[in-house]
Amino acid sequence: MSDEEHHFESSDAGASKTYPQQAGNIRKGGHIVIKGRPCKVVEVSTSKTGKHGHAKCHFVAIDIFTAKKLEDIVPSSHNCDVPHVNRIDYQLIDISEDGFVSLLTDSGGTKDDLKLPTDDNLSALMKSGFEEGKDVVVSVMSSMGEEQICAVKEVGGGK
Repeated sequence: MSDEEHHFESSDAGASKTYPQQAGNIRKGGHIVIKGRPCKVVEVSTSKTGKHGHAKCHFVAIDIFTAKKLEDIVPSSHNCDVPHVNRIDYQLIDISEDGFVSLLTDSGGTKDDLKLPTDDNLSALMKSGFEEGKDVVVSVMSSMGEEQICAVKEVGGGK
């Protein structure tokens, strides 16, 4: 076989974005992937083993980006995908006319690929703090290739 015959797709199957964990070890407040979405577990109940098989874990979870409620039932001995969830704080530099925000990274560069949050309260807080000249710090949650502003803090007074 020559090198030309090996064509691998470069699309990521999501393997590095999650890690396996036994369903019986996932607790309330933890994270889980349900229907391909990263979720925060809000309720876990475990049924007893039946005549034929495994105890089952019933998960109720909220999508960390869309806030939609999702449910799944998994045998407690099976592995579930758990998403890697990161939270990073950035300082707000600018809000553009089209709703994109410019954020200052730790390395001194800018991050310009995020929009204002869909949550009206967060958006209003960001805009008012920015217009008043306050230092606004936003928390960006990222998981499974998605990013979203999830919290806003005002630091210090106006200019």
